[in-house]
Amino acid sequence: MDQLQFLLSLTTDDNDYQREQLAAAENTARELGVVVKTIHANNDVFEQSQQLLEIIQSPKRWRPHAIIMEPVSGTGLPRVAEAAIAAGIGWVVLNCDVDYIAEARPKTKVPVFAITSDHLEIGRIQGRQFAALLPRGGSVLYIQGPSGNLAAKQRTTGMEATKPANVQVRAIRGQWTEESASQAVTSWLRLATARDSRLDLIAAQDDEMAMGARKTLEKQTSGAQQPNWSNVAFTGVDGLPRQGQVWVKKGLLAATIIVPANAGTALEMLVRFFQNGTQAPERTLTVPVSFPAIEQLKSIG
Repeated sequence: MDQLQFLLSLTTDDNDYQREQLAAAENTARELGVVVKTIHANNDVFEQSQQLLEIIQSPKRWRPHAIIMEPVSGTGLPRVAEAAIAAGIGWVVLNCDVDYIAEARPKTKVPVFAITSDHLEIGRIQGRQFAALLPRGGSVLYIQGPSGNLAAKQRTTGMEATKPANVQVRAIRGQWTEESASQAVTSWLRLATARDSRLDLIAAQDDEMAMGARKTLEKQTSGAQQPNWSNVAFTGVDGLPRQGQVWVKKGLLAATIIVPANAGTALEMLVRFFQNGTQAPERTLTVPVSFPAIEQLKSIG
């Protein structure tokens, strides 16, 4: 068999978790002796779709054996998936639940499966963190991911299911990047309601957005405003060993949630398929955990 070649399509190159996905895939590829090429969609669903279609429609000798794709959109690009499978290219979806995988698997001999973080559980953990950090209740500014992103929606649903009734949540939108959270918080601070608001916690759906919010709040609030914000705590999600976990240990974040990278696992499953025909499960869930553990969190209010 020719050397196995795979394509990894990530949402952006400006996000720590996406960079961790890339590192996991590259490390696994070296261990297994396969080739992985990576492209980034700049958080643009149309760009991601066009990038992938160009590769799928290229001459057969240039096509990868399979595509591993973390979608920008919650739809998971069903038409692109259909085109890839029809061209004999395997298709793996990361961190997104899509219906079409169950329909496609019986109709093809190429590998088709999904590996996703349990985003509902991530949200539920965030809600439990709110309860531990704010046992007497309080006010949270919640920075969500993009509006069309299924992971962002599921994390919000999970958080709302477990947060205490005495914790009030106001939501704003980011794009999984520090800069986007900075812009969102800057816009929120301009509102008259923000200036008059009590704020106990800023919780973001990833660590980079949490840090962007922290830096912006520190920079843009001073003087008479400072007492309103000086005791605000911050939490995030991803918990990468050299980033989110470090920020918690340094006290920059009150908590994060460790979300294992899964691109390397996807690659291992694909290699097993091509080497010995072992089909991966239709859907595999990775398990998130609070960092630190919920029972170790200290009240901030």
